[in-house]
Amino acid sequence: MPRDYEIKDAFISAIRRVPGGGVTVTTQEFVRQLELRNWHFSLREANQWIKSNTATFRDESTQEGEAKTYKQFNPNGGI
Repeated sequence: MPRDYEIKDAFISAIRRVPGGGVTVTTQEFVRQLELRNWHFSLREANQWIKSNTATFRDESTQEGEAKTYKQFNPNGGI
């Protein structure tokens, strides 16, 4: 039986460091991590969860569609 706290765990597991600094997460990897924890989100549902439950990730996708790439940013302007 899936548990609510596993969604956040899946999101954290989906986070990847990119060369040159920075942190990203893709919707596809987030959904894959959710499935490992017995949660079944569509790409749209995963995007909605990311938008409503994270404050430091912004959509940096270069293409249209539900397959998104989110990049972490500093909301304090670097301070």
